[in-house]
Amino acid sequence: MVGPSKIKITVVGAGYVGMSLSVLLAQHNDVTVLDINAARVDKINNKQSTVADTEIELFLAEKSLSLSATLDKQVAYEGASFIVVATPTNYDTDTNQFDTSAVGAVVGDALSLNQSALVVIKSTIPVGHTKSLQEKFETDRVIFSPEFLREGQALKDNLYPSRIIVGSQCEAGKAFANLLVQGAEKKDIETLFIHSTEAEAVKLFANTYLAMRVSFFNELDSYALAHDLDTKGIINGVCLDERIGKGYNNPSFGYGGYCLPKDTKQLLANYSQVPQNLIQAIVDANSTRKDFLADQILMKSPKTVGIFRLVMKEGSDNFRQSSIQGIMKRLKAKGAEVIIYEPAMEEVTFFNSRVLQDLEAFKAEADVIIANRFSDDIVDVADKVFTRDLFGCD
Repeated sequence: MVGPSKIKITVVGAGYVGMSLSVLLAQHNDVTVLDINAARVDKINNKQSTVADTEIELFLAEKSLSLSATLDKQVAYEGASFIVVATPTNYDTDTNQFDTSAVGAVVGDALSLNQSALVVIKSTIPVGHTKSLQEKFETDRVIFSPEFLREGQALKDNLYPSRIIVGSQCEAGKAFANLLVQGAEKKDIETLFIHSTEAEAVKLFANTYLAMRVSFFNELDSYALAHDLDTKGIINGVCLDERIGKGYNNPSFGYGGYCLPKDTKQLLANYSQVPQNLIQAIVDANSTRKDFLADQILMKSPKTVGIFRLVMKEGSDNFRQSSIQGIMKRLKAKGAEVIIYEPAMEEVTFFNSRVLQDLEAFKAEADVIIANRFSDDIVDVADKVFTRDLFGCD
């Protein structure tokens, strides 16, 4: 284990991954967050979270953390023993792969401005990308370590990790794993040291498996809807088999969010020279589900469809790639008027649809209200609500 003396750790990026890791590591070490957004930097320096995460907000308010943020690369990298890269990698449909330009730029800066730190990539990247960076920069100081975090519960998932995986077997890699263990509250954490390429594969295959499970129960639900069967009864019966289990079985409008849509597409792209059927089916299943549900909603002949919340899930502030947006776009393409209730949004329109802040006015105006996850806020208009949320959980 790392001794009592504090070391400097730099975390690049203040999204869910970067913010939660920074708070975790700042309990016992000096953490500097580097970000290009001045508003985010100011928030961190004022002990405010840059993301919606109750646990992060609690730690910032109540814990003694050695945490600061800066816009200055020189200040951030100087004297750091570890540099953690947590910048976003969006999927680029034109190139059919992740846009890793930000990761490459950060790695280049980190290596040039700090001659000894281990650079740990936490951003999700294609299989083999770390190796290509090692070859490009002619260094073994760059490794990959996947994260397995949920939006809105990122710090909790760092405090009680399912596992820690580090794509290195060097001493510095083991020291980084010890830092994650040191900050966690869970004991006896399974820790795996493998090569970075295998660690990259773990991340993509794990998320694609989750997407597959979501898709399976969504297609079960589509079948039940089409034949007027009780989805919940079928799922309960299926999941009593301990080999299947109850997790990730609540039907939805499709898988969405930061990770699953782009990670499944990236894994499919990695299969360009390898025969496969299943990975393609997992990617296609998400669009099929949204087509089916949009048709189910339109069968109700609504004049105005209300979208209750754009965010991915309860406790999240992420709109990006939320599954309900896919339903919304399909409804609009068929001529339905769409209005939106999203209190986390300041804009008055979203993709040319009105955003209402008055919940009562929203409920009165909408003929049908679609909700990926049900809420007590709409229980009084339950007869208007279209949802596939059967178990009241994510």
